[in-house]
Order: sequence, then C-alpha cells, then structure tokens
Amino acid sequence: MSTNVPAIGRPSRWILPAAAGLVLLSFVAAIFLGIVDLPARDVLSALTGSGSREARSIVLDIRLPRIVTGILAGMQFALAGLLLQTITRNPLADPSLMGVSQGATLTVTLFLLFTVYLAHPDSYSVNELPIAWLPPMGMLGGMVSGGIIYILAFRLGLSPLRITLCGVAIGAVLHAIAIGLIAGWGSARIEIILEWLSGSLYARTWDHALFLLPFTLAGLAMLPLIYRPLFLLRFDAAVARSFGLSYRWQFSVVLLVSCALAASAVGAVGPVVFVGLIVPHLSRFLAGRHFPLVLPLTIVLGAVIVTLGDLIGRVAGGPEEVPIGVVTALMGVPVLLALLRKVP
Repeated sequence: MSTNVPAIGRPSRWILPAAAGLVLLSFVAAIFLGIVDLPARDVLSALTGSGSREARSIVLDIRLPRIVTGILAGMQFALAGLLLQTITRNPLADPSLMGVSQGATLTVTLFLLFTVYLAHPDSYSVNELPIAWLPPMGMLGGMVSGGIIYILAFRLGLSPLRITLCGVAIGAVLHAIAIGLIAGWGSARIEIILEWLSGSLYARTWDHALFLLPFTLAGLAMLPLIYRPLFLLRFDAAVARSFGLSYRWQFSVVLLVSCALAASAVGAVGPVVFVGLIVPHLSRFLAGRHFPLVLPLTIVLGAVIVTLGDLIGRVAGGPEEVPIGVVTALMGVPVLLALLRKVP
C-alpha cells in the first residue's frame, strides 16, 4: 500500500477555484443584503470610508464583523469535523462528539449564573451581562471537556470507538446539567443563553473576529505538519503503524487541533450544528478520490455554508432574525438522513 498523496486530476482542478469564487460571491451578497435595505451605492461608499454615518455603521460595524466572524468560525467548525471524522473513522462525527459543544455550554451557563444572577440578583439589565467573556469561557469549557474525554479514553486504551463512546456519554451528561441549570434559573435574562445555545452571529463584533483569528491561523499552519499523519490515520492502527506512524502521538495531536478549533468557534458563536458534520461529506463528494482536495474544500465550504446560512437567517427572519444554528440544522437534517441510510 502506498502512502504517497494522490495527485489532483484535470477534471477536479476547477472545483477549488469555483468554491473560492463561491466564497467571494457569498461574502459580497452578505455585505449588500440585510435587514436594512441599503442601496448598493451607499454600501460601496461605506466600504471606502465615505457615505453617511448610518451606512458606515451598518456596513463596517455590524455586517462586516459578523461576516468575518462567521467565515472564521465556519472554517474552524468544518475543519474540526473533518479531522474528527478522519481519526475516529466515524462518518457521523462532529465537534459534539468530543463533548466540546456541551462543555462550552455548561461553562457559559455557569459563568453567567454566578456573575450575573448570583452577584446581581436584583438587576435585569442586559447591558450588565459580561458578554465579552463568553468566547474565552466557552473555549475553556470546550477544551476541558475534550481533555477529560481524552484522558478517560486514554486510560481505557485509546481507540476511535472508545473516544466516540466517552464523548457521547460525557457530552450527554454535561448537556443535561446545563439545561437543568437554565430551566431552574427562571430569569428573563436566560434569553442571552438561549440565543448563544442556538448558535448565532447576532451582535458579533470585531472583537469576536480577532478572538478567532489566531486559532484559525494556527489551525491552518498545522495542516502541513499533520497532513501525512492524517492521511494514514484514515486506516486501522495496525496499518498506520506498519508505515512507521507513531499512532498514539499523531492521533493525540490531530485530536488536540480539532478540539482547539471547535472549542474556540463554539466559544465565539455558540454550538452551530451540522457544519462540522455535513461540510466534510460534501467536500469528499465533490473531490471524489482526490484526497488533497478534501482539506481545502472543507475549509472553503465551511466559510460558504456559515456565511450563506447567516444571510438566509437575516433576510428570512426580518428584524427578529433566525439564528444561524437553526438554518444549518434545517439544511443539515436531509444530509444526516442520507448519511444514516449509508451507515450500516
């Protein structure tokens, strides 16, 4: 069996440029379209720094940061899902498999409960919510949850099946505790938690984009280092070791990268469902047998799915907006049903 990475054939060379063009089109559409109907001329003027104050505020302070945040989060969710599906050899794996989403949910719930409800029991002002702390708190909880599951699986003997079982079990417990706390809170202020739980780009600012940027760049920088191990981790452990791969070490490195990407993305925008699940399968479908295309296609399509999903939610929902997590769930259900028919 050869471990050489297959070359990209001629029929597939157009796929990646086409996907990159789709990113550009979705980016432009998201800037020009929204709840507020701005003429194209006003949008262009705002992008160049001129135009009315209202147009500049809408384009530069509202639309643009949420688009950039969505692109970065979409890339991270999709890449994390691909890495997890590859190393666990589980076609239904996504960031929730490692309990990342559930750990982040519980941490954010506890953080808001102790800092807002217990510290200020008589205050109901949304302005007092420590929203700026939600991304790091969510990431911290996601990483701790992933670490606990990894340690448990490691002590039991690291294997894809045990990782999956530990992730499902611990994730279910963490999610149940978080939902129980939310239900018992009984405060009008839980709306911020419910919005975060649904996965949303509402009110995302440049601070969220800057929070995600280092993790996106670090994840992309790691790809050349983990590419060959990732190619071998698709196979059984014995097969991978026969080619000289340090299976446990490389498995752990790829798992760490995927958890960091997923945890930071969940911390910034909430647990946007199905992106980490459906995008890798869509990339494999488009790339066919050309494995070198799968990684870049996954990254590009993750950005497209989240950008278009957020745009659909903004346009279809009107002033209330439909959270992007709801849109991706509706988009992902048919794909999930198709996948379940193929899984034995």
